Amino acid sequence: MNQFTPHISTLTPPKPTNTNTSAPKQPSYPPSSSKAETILSPHPLKIRFIFGSREQGKKKSQERLVPRAIGDATTRNAQLLHLFFINFFFQISAEMPLLKRKPFSVLETPDDLKPEEMVFQIRFTKEIFRDYLEYLKRINLYRQRVWTCKSTGKSNLTYEEALVSEKQANEKVQQFPKELMEPVLRDVQFSMLSLRDLVTSIAAKLRERLLEGTEIYGRKNNRIYPCKIVKIIDEEVEKTQYQVAWLDKDKKVTENAVVSGDDLIKKKLPVSRDVLKSFIRESTYRSAPWVLHDKLALKYGISTNLPEELRDKISPKRKISKEANNGKRKRKKLSNDADIDDVPIKYPIDDLMVRPAADDPIFVPRPPPTRDFKVPMECVGDLLMIWDFCSSYSKLLNLSPFSLDDFEKAICYKDSNIVLIVESYSALLRLLIKDDGDYFIALQKKKRKLKISLVTWADYMCDFLELVGNEELCSHISTIKRGHYGILDINAKVAIFAQLVGEALSCNIMREKLDEYIEERKALAAERRGEALEQGRKRRERIETAKAALNGIEHNGDAAKKSAERKHISENSGKKLGKASEKDANKVKVDTVASIKDPIAKGSKKLMDVDKNKADDTANVEQRKEYLEREMEKRFIRTNPLGKDRNYNRYWYFRKDARIFVESCDHKQWGYYATKPELDALIGSLNEKGEREKALKKQLEKRYNKISAEMQKKTKEAHRIQMEEEAALRRSSRVRAPPRDNPARAFLKYVNKLKED
Repeated sequence: MNQFTPHISTLTPPKPTNTNTSAPKQPSYPPSSSKAETILSPHPLKIRFIFGSREQGKKKSQERLVPRAIGDATTRNAQLLHLFFINFFFQISAEMPLLKRKPFSVLETPDDLKPEEMVFQIRFTKEIFRDYLEYLKRINLYRQRVWTCKSTGKSNLTYEEALVSEKQANEKVQQFPKELMEPVLRDVQFSMLSLRDLVTSIAAKLRERLLEGTEIYGRKNNRIYPCKIVKIIDEEVEKTQYQVAWLDKDKKVTENAVVSGDDLIKKKLPVSRDVLKSFIRESTYRSAPWVLHDKLALKYGISTNLPEELRDKISPKRKISKEANNGKRKRKKLSNDADIDDVPIKYPIDDLMVRPAADDPIFVPRPPPTRDFKVPMECVGDLLMIWDFCSSYSKLLNLSPFSLDDFEKAICYKDSNIVLIVESYSALLRLLIKDDGDYFIALQKKKRKLKISLVTWADYMCDFLELVGNEELCSHISTIKRGHYGILDINAKVAIFAQLVGEALSCNIMREKLDEYIEERKALAAERRGEALEQGRKRRERIETAKAALNGIEHNGDAAKKSAERKHISENSGKKLGKASEKDANKVKVDTVASIKDPIAKGSKKLMDVDKNKADDTANVEQRKEYLEREMEKRFIRTNPLGKDRNYNRYWYFRKDARIFVESCDHKQWGYYATKPELDALIGSLNEKGEREKALKKQLEKRYNKISAEMQKKTKEAHRIQMEEEAALRRSSRVRAPPRDNPARAFLKYVNKLKED
């Protein structure tokens, strides 16, 4: 069941011994998955709530951690000591993810819940809501990337991702070696280093310092033997000596000796830096300086009194309070209701959560899909798969393409030697023969000729069915051998075709062709990306050129105006000199106007050239883009659904059929839309506030021009065929037309033009 799906059951009174509801329910961690499912049910549900306290939940968790069998007293004490530490970490790491790096607490369970009351519950936090809008707002808050994992410090997470991150970090912390806990915690207590520097410092010390009980290798008599450190004799850096016990293959002590640190081969750091970071975060409740939890410090005998040298560095406002020394800092509780009210719903959300709103557009009623298939409903999916495979890989199969309508009519026809069906079977069988696989070996054993014809195809088909060994399909072998393939049930015909297509897809020839197509599509996609980057670069250059041209116009215009002002002054002085100077002044005016117009004209010409080049490049880019799309379509790999609607119905579009097929969520019902008005109504009925319907609408709009044009073309063709059928029916009373001239039986005229000789 999905983690966002409200829990369904009935509210029942709790037992008298288990009625503590003072503490909020602890969330159950979701499975460690990187993807968060977000399927929601909007309907109110009846809820069975199990009342219990947080301490009882911890007790059960601790009971699960107790080992079933423990050895002698020494081993038992060591294991219980380690178990205590693990359980302690389990308790202190149960805090919730941080909301915008601040503590966040889940809502407490209402005390006045009544039996049979309709409520909403978030499964992974056990929060219960009476109002759907409050439930919806809380879910929306959990889906936003505003959460931080307390253990690792990772931010920009959803609530569920933060829970998964905390769970994984806690699992790593529980694997921390017990012999390293005390020295690491002593180095952490009251350290003023940053987390990165603190981890680096501790890691360096752990590499240099060997602890009692560590099993490593040492040098003795110029050979390397396993040993165990019993005691550290001298801890000076340059003169450290160790008392070691040399071990044999069975880990038994053979003798003791005193060696120097140079004679011991130091192992790599037993834990990674990430585990060490998580361990430090889980062990402390503040970081400036780092302060251990009070219980943890007391357990290892580590002082909790702040050193004298640090008291002056920490201001009174930042001093640790009494509650902090007990492992709990004073926190200002967030008003959950106020926070939720301030958080707007960000669409798209899960389609089942979407509710009608005042700002919604007017949705068109979704038309019911047409279901007038000639084959049984349970065969439609396989029929589409078979036809799509034969049509898409027609060149590889040497099989001329045919329409879906013709294939459906042919498979329902009662004649045993329909050319379209026989050629389809033969093309698939020839592909298996070329593959030199099991089918080819079986034919050689029976000394069959490797040439299939309209007369012998049934024998080759029976050989294939015998090789497959499917009991249900083998039961039809006798009927096919007698030449009565046409009377087989449609389900049997489709099942035989599906088996053949499955074998064809798994043959080596098909795999090699698909690998070739995949590599070619990758090359085309890389080429398209490269051209897109190049076009982006050219676009930026054109923008810079246009800006430079505009700046040039402004600069030249200002310069021309200044020159005109200077010449105007000289013109005024020329008037005083007499009539002769007036002619010179008029000439100055003409020159001034020309000097202003020239740079503007040059700049305008540059802009016109830029616009012209831009238009040419745009046309070339569109043509190139269309060419690459066509080339990628030629290298067909598989048909994928366009998307899903609110109710998880899938929508399919096949390249060589102008219809939108609809598959129900349980894969049992099929339908289709075949006209442009139906396509328009389908698009108009999709709500973009839902994730699935928004993606589906995007795909339909992307292919709208192509699909609608094909639908209109097919509608005209269907109208023409209908008119021809009516004309043939009117003539039938005078002169009966041959069956094959009837447009409804056009599939009988099929000819395989790609057939090999």
